[in-house]
Amino acid sequence: MSAEVVDAEQGDRPVLRRLLELYRYDFSEFDGADIGPHGEFGYRYLDHYWTDDDRRPFLFRVDGAWAGFALVRVGEPNDMAEFFVLRKYRRSGVGRMAAVDVLARLPGPWTVRQQLTNPDATSFWRSAIPYPVKEHRTDDEVVLEFTVPK
Repeated sequence: MSAEVVDAEQGDRPVLRRLLELYRYDFSEFDGADIGPHGEFGYRYLDHYWTDDDRRPFLFRVDGAWAGFALVRVGEPNDMAEFFVLRKYRRSGVGRMAAVDVLARLPGPWTVRQQLTNPDATSFWRSAIPYPVKEHRTDDEVVLEFTVPK
């Protein structure tokens, strides 16, 4: 299996939009979201990933097929805004490979947050981040903080 992370280009926006619908569908189990009047969850910040300098979109491929995405807010710290791997590729190492690749592209301090209602995400990130991590909780999130060396 050949997996890769690519920078999402302007022409990839429709692919990312569709993957976001699958992500939001999966995530509705944790946040209780409903689809809107047009039958979509939507993601209000998607277009900002091509207009704001502090946002970076990434797509994942496995053997040439789309497998997921990461949306990152770049700054001090970098923030993993959204991360998704299609169910078919979960528990295969694709998520870990993609996470490590995306993190390495943006050295410096990072924050990765997970909803307390999604303990599988917390387990994933605890095992995927290859750097020393400080962890704390808020009322509704687990927050992982770490630094990717340059």
